[in-house]
This record gives sequence, C-alpha cells and structure tokens, in this order.
Amino acid sequence: MHMTKTRRARALGLTALMLASAAPALAYTGQKLAGKAKVSIAEARAIALKAHAGRITDQELEREAGGSGLRYSFDIRRKGITQEVGVDAATGKVLENKPEGRNPD
Repeated sequence: MHMTKTRRARALGLTALMLASAAPALAYTGQKLAGKAKVSIAEARAIALKAHAGRITDQELEREAGGSGLRYSFDIRRKGITQEVGVDAATGKVLENKPEGRNPD
C-alpha cells in the first residue's frame, strides 16, 4: 500500500512538471501593478485553468470595475473557442468566465 502512494505521488509530480514545462512562460501586461496584487500570477493562472481548462493565450493584470478593482484577465483557448476568465487579484475569486466576444480587448 505504501508503495502505491509513493508511485502515485511521483506520477503526480511528474505530471505537474510536464505541464509546467509544456506551456511556455507567458509575459503579461500590467506587471507594474503586481505589487498591489495579493494573489500571484501563478496562483491566478491555476484558478483560471480550474475554472476553464485549456491553453492560456493571453494574460494581463488590469484595473477594472468589479471585485477589488484589480483583476487578472486570461484568454484560454480550447477546441477552437477562446474563453475569457477574470480572477480578482486580491481574493482569487473568479469574476468572469465567458466566451470572448467578437471584439476582443
């Protein structure tokens, strides 16, 4: 039984490493606001991908109405559709999760 837990832990670790190395680190707009955010970009990415799985194609930290007024915005592409997911930079709460409109930002 102990061996099974060890193998499972190793498999999860390898999976996380593969996922992290498969997706290139994306720069993001709004880095100058990062000092005001309580949630890191890495934490916000994980929250956004949990809300909508896929590949992040764009990310930014911006001042926007709603929530704390500071949010991460992610474009996440899956099966040819781009979803916009907004994560509050103070609380980590998902503020937006909808298909991107015809006129993207």
